[in-house]
Amino acid sequence: MNEKIRVFIVDDSLLFRKVLIDNLSQNPNIEVIGYAMDAYDAERKIPLLKPDVVTVDVEMPRLNGIDFVKKLLPNYQVPVILVSSLDLNVFDALSAGVVDFVRKPDMTTGNHTNLFLKTLMSKIYIASRAKIKVSSVPRPPINLPVTGGVKPFGPFAYQTIIAIGASTGGTEATLQVLKDLPEDTPGIVVTQHMPEGFTKMYADRLNRLCHMKVKEAQSGDVIERGQVLIAPGDFQMKVVRIGSRYSVNCYSGEKVSGHRPSVDVLFQSIADTAGSSSVGIIMTGMGRDGADGLLNMKKKGAFTIGQDAESCVVYGMPMVAFNIGAVTKQVSCSNISNVLLKHLYSLS
Repeated sequence: MNEKIRVFIVDDSLLFRKVLIDNLSQNPNIEVIGYAMDAYDAERKIPLLKPDVVTVDVEMPRLNGIDFVKKLLPNYQVPVILVSSLDLNVFDALSAGVVDFVRKPDMTTGNHTNLFLKTLMSKIYIASRAKIKVSSVPRPPINLPVTGGVKPFGPFAYQTIIAIGASTGGTEATLQVLKDLPEDTPGIVVTQHMPEGFTKMYADRLNRLCHMKVKEAQSGDVIERGQVLIAPGDFQMKVVRIGSRYSVNCYSGEKVSGHRPSVDVLFQSIADTAGSSSVGIIMTGMGRDGADGLLNMKKKGAFTIGQDAESCVVYGMPMVAFNIGAVTKQVSCSNISNVLLKHLYSLS
């Protein structure tokens, strides 16, 4: 019999703590071993109780949850799930090592609370198996072909569509890949498992940090060089071809592989429309979403890349893809941009 996941709760609200404790304790696979009313109380108790997973509220007095996590994780590496209202600073916490986040519900609406609890329990399970990434390992230099400056891509490269799929740990992993790509890189489409509302903020953050332009996708957006389109939360996104151009269709479809947006939906659409004129990249995340779609892309002639186990927060999606033969080349997150660029430059 597997041991229960030992969870510690950090939240200043007596009502919300009670909701979490009462409901999480009903899950046979979870044991709530303690709680703290603020960050200072948590800082004292967590090393003593040694939980498997910690949930942390963002809005707390004296020291907010994000600053607490930044203080905690370098000294005590434990998987943390941030419980947050819609707040841009959640991405600062993810960069500091938080495994995942979930939006705090409106407690007056029972349905929203039930969905929140179901989502949180799923994320606790995933977090208990995650590797903590507190600080970045120095990355190898990107070796671009240079002749009096960066060599431009060939015409066939610009006809290529690049697709990235990720889940837990993917917000920072995708950033690590995108920030090393030049501004004229062929068009990129990204499906990252993320709630509605957060994808717009995530796209805006990437846009500030990357050479390419990044935006949350809307139906009809054309895939073009120098631009990254992020699938909107709670929508499926697929690639469609109109004449010689490719664009995206974002729609409120059913969940696929348990997700909306789903990596499988994106990858399968590219297999059907672009085939060998595409690159598929599958990155850190739990489960198998994207593995089958990536295999179909590879069968149609696409070049495919999988993130390796060592650099993944959760080696799930890339592992399944690798095991079923969907991955052409498996490399570390820090080397994905290198491998991608070398492939693009090889296209004549």
